Amino acid sequence: MTNPSRGNAHKPAAPERPRRMKVLALMALAAAIGSGALLATMKSGAPEQTALTPAARMAPFVLTDQHGRRFDSASLNGKVALVFFGFTHCPDVCPTTLATMANVLSELGQDAGEVQPVLISVDPQRDRPETLKAFRDLFDTRIVMLTGSPAEIAAVAKAYHVFYQAQKPDASGNYTVDHTASVFLIDREGRFRSTFDFHEDEQVILEKVRLLIAQR
Repeated sequence: MTNPSRGNAHKPAAPERPRRMKVLALMALAAAIGSGALLATMKSGAPEQTALTPAARMAPFVLTDQHGRRFDSASLNGKVALVFFGFTHCPDVCPTTLATMANVLSELGQDAGEVQPVLISVDPQRDRPETLKAFRDLFDTRIVMLTGSPAEIAAVAKAYHVFYQAQKPDASGNYTVDHTASVFLIDREGRFRSTFDFHEDEQVILEKVRLLIAQR
């Protein structure tokens, strides 16, 4: 590791580490696609979990979208899906993740039609369809926002091995929800392929998505 305090002689080497990290990340994704393996690291208030599932298929579900219509996950077939569990009152992770999704769609240009970002609410008590729509419209109207009954959300979260837990309300009745922060990347055939989260470089995320778009 280069020590930045050692003088100007070391400065030209500084950009190499981010580039190496990007290359390694893309190589890891390519290996995962080639072997049909998913390495999903769950990051949240829960203890870290790692699930390695060869060619695992996404669990089917039917929930309610931002227009109040029922949304069947079967409609994602043939597209690359970016599935995230979050909520509209989230102070940082969720808006940052939706902004990342919006940026990815923008950068993809015409290929954006091959991708469907989806947010599944882990706060169904507050996230009604109209609330989801208003929140979604702050980022990109191509993102699908889903909610459901508490039982429906619990069933989908369990199927995806997603952690979420509402915290104790404050004196004003406000509360937050701890939850898995990963976005699941799912290929055109409904198979889990990789994950990303808001900590990652957007160019690395974009290349992950492009690799899945290229898989036909």
